[in-house]
Amino acid sequence: MDWSSAIKGFQAYLKLERSLSENSIEAYSRDIEKLFQYADIQVNKPTPENITLSDLRLFIVWASELGMIPSSQARILSGIKSFYKYLLMEDLIKSDPSELLESPKIQRKLPDTLSINDINKLIDAIDVSKPEGARNKAILEVLYGCGLRVSELTELKLSNLYLDIEFIKVVGKGSKERLVPIGGSAVNALKIWIENIRVHIPIKKGEEDLVFLNRRGTRLSRVYIFMVIKQLAEITGINKTISPHTFRHSFATHLVEGGADLRAVQEMLGHESITTTEIYTHLDREYLKGTIIQYHPRS
Repeated sequence: MDWSSAIKGFQAYLKLERSLSENSIEAYSRDIEKLFQYADIQVNKPTPENITLSDLRLFIVWASELGMIPSSQARILSGIKSFYKYLLMEDLIKSDPSELLESPKIQRKLPDTLSINDINKLIDAIDVSKPEGARNKAILEVLYGCGLRVSELTELKLSNLYLDIEFIKVVGKGSKERLVPIGGSAVNALKIWIENIRVHIPIKKGEEDLVFLNRRGTRLSRVYIFMVIKQLAEITGINKTISPHTFRHSFATHLVEGGADLRAVQEMLGHESITTTEIYTHLDREYLKGTIIQYHPRS
């Protein structure tokens, strides 16, 4: 079994069996490609089925010497373990060499959190006299108002907006759907964008149901959302490392600091239980909506 065929089979498994997104599949593939690159420069050039635990440990040392930080090493190890779990499940190997492989100890660094004042400054800095300004305001309001991942935002559909009852349906990781309450500021910004600006854009075939579009009528890229936020940070003089995820982290932080129930926040973020022994809790929609209204600063 060569590396190329093993990686292709692994990619098919991630797509068909685990229903992962293209971005996640690419990330896993890059991790295994790094292992292949390491194997290819060894004298014995180990293949996937005859690589050993010792080989894997030396690979981690090699990655560390190249300057890879512990968090990146831990991510790669996760990918390697999934790869060998797949090979074992398909009877392509007799034993899993990664089973006893230990992850490097890392200190979890929380991302920067924006204050409520920071959020207001960023949103107020948007020039809403321009068509893209109305759209960008809606983008920031939804990111912060609903705690979405950037991929969930770019894939948000008109058919999944229930603004009359103040909910949106979000398709998250693994194509899992969840209902998220949406507050008044985000609803108003969305309505202005959809009813006054978006209706005048010639939309490319196949993109008709997407909420956020560029002036050519095609979907926005994740990179573009990053650029918008970076530019606003420069305009407002906010000297923090911020990204779309910063709004998601701030959404959760502000709710929890305000006293919101952790289970409600977990449900809205679309997170699985923190530990495997916890039971995933489905909460009443009105309770979630009440949490947003009571604790979210821009509701």
